[in-house]
Amino acid sequence: MATPSAVEGLIEALRCLPGVGPKSAQRMAYHLLQRERDGALRLGEALLHALSAIRHCRQCNTFSETEVCERCASPARDASLLCVVETPVDLNMMEQTLAYSGLYYVLMGRISPLDGVGAREIGVERLIERATDGLVKEVILATNFTNEGEATAHYITAKLNARGISVTRIARGVPVGGELEFVDSGTLAQAFRERKACGG
Repeated sequence: MATPSAVEGLIEALRCLPGVGPKSAQRMAYHLLQRERDGALRLGEALLHALSAIRHCRQCNTFSETEVCERCASPARDASLLCVVETPVDLNMMEQTLAYSGLYYVLMGRISPLDGVGAREIGVERLIERATDGLVKEVILATNFTNEGEATAHYITAKLNARGISVTRIARGVPVGGELEFVDSGTLAQAFRERKACGG
């Protein structure tokens, strides 16, 4: 018996999610239709609501329901520090550390020539405008330590240095609580290169 076209449409739509192949999408579709019709309705309504209500914050470019997000509007944040991350998920991870009280800029991507993503596609010019607003004293690059993340950091550094903006990069190294025997050699080498003085 042929699969109803509405089911095929649902399966195909679910495949847009990262890491979801044809079989996973099929399992999800049948699960929603067989056992979670109420959940499927809630999911559909939540998606429609999010798509209509969510926009980009005018200042930091993260997702927000208001023109300027709560974080950017907070007087408790240090406006002289601007941390650049690739995604809203990365921003959330930074916030969970409780180690940073400045503001952010979310690129919503990274420079990746092989994927046809350049500086224009991730809005680097908007970042430059934001970083040169007269309030920002230091830009902290917290892009990922992938080839694309490094290329993005290098490009942004060159652009900002040319405008006299101080740029720093988060350090790489051994994870807290990590044991050297379980750390890969690349991370260990980087930690060695970025060693700091001890004591007074």
